[in-house]
Amino acid sequence: MAVDLFAGIPVSDYARALAWYERLFGAPPTYVASDAEAVWELAEHRSVAVEHRPEHAGHALHTVFVDDFDACVAGMADRGIEPTKRETYGNGVRKATYHDPEGNEIGFGGAPV
Repeated sequence: MAVDLFAGIPVSDYARALAWYERLFGAPPTYVASDAEAVWELAEHRSVAVEHRPEHAGHALHTVFVDDFDACVAGMADRGIEPTKRETYGNGVRKATYHDPEGNEIGFGGAPV
């Protein structure tokens, strides 16, 4: 089965969110769908959208598993974004959790070292 993923992140302050996610992902949006929605394609057929939806802001919860966890986390740190939590699970899988200014959670996971 082929799968495409389109994950949404609702925000109340769209301009502030765009700036924060540009720093988090290290690039401007892949495309702007409307004046209230911007999309980053993280990998083919796998996208994250930031959308102005004040009534739902702050409730997103996503985790992205990346090939090079250390480089990903270091790149975000270089752009001034630090995780609010870092974990290593019993099986060695690592996770760095970030919270945007509205409380939305986006984590990045990586394979054991």
